[in-house]
Amino acid sequence: MGTALRLTENAAVDASREDSSGYDAEGKTIIMNKAMRDSKKGTAANAPAPLTDWRVETLARLRELIRQADPGAVEEVKWRKPSNPAGAPVWSHAGILCTGETYKDKVKVTFAKGASLPDPAGLFNSSLDGATRRAVDFYEGDKIQATAFKALIRAAVALNTSARATARPARAPKESKSD
Repeated sequence: MGTALRLTENAAVDASREDSSGYDAEGKTIIMNKAMRDSKKGTAANAPAPLTDWRVETLARLRELIRQADPGAVEEVKWRKPSNPAGAPVWSHAGILCTGETYKDKVKVTFAKGASLPDPAGLFNSSLDGATRRAVDFYEGDKIQATAFKALIRAAVALNTSARATARPARAPKESKSD
């Protein structure tokens, strides 16, 4: 693995021993590897400002709730690009459960199959017109309804695992028509 830079408020420091997922072990610091840094005109000073505010705390709390609701969920970082070198966390269990994205004014958690999930607490407040996805936008100062959020995660896991169990089996190889 190449040398990585941990971006802090003061300066970029060597973080070659840190996880290359885009966040440190606590999920609170953006990690930028050399290739990402070089793509930003060669200096760490041109990199996006690190997230060190309420959005980081909110995403860390959501990450904790997802782990509590489904200890078997796998978190990966996907969709890295120059405008978002840290990428987006994606949680999956027998398929994508949800993604986490940070914006200037909100943290968005998008459930891949949200339209098929029960939401008795009414957490879904975004992407309501879509046929498949639903999202929850968390704004600064919002209180996270932990019980309802964990119920959504568990419902997403149940939907993904039931879809796998009832999926059409793979076709058997065709037999040759030789006599």
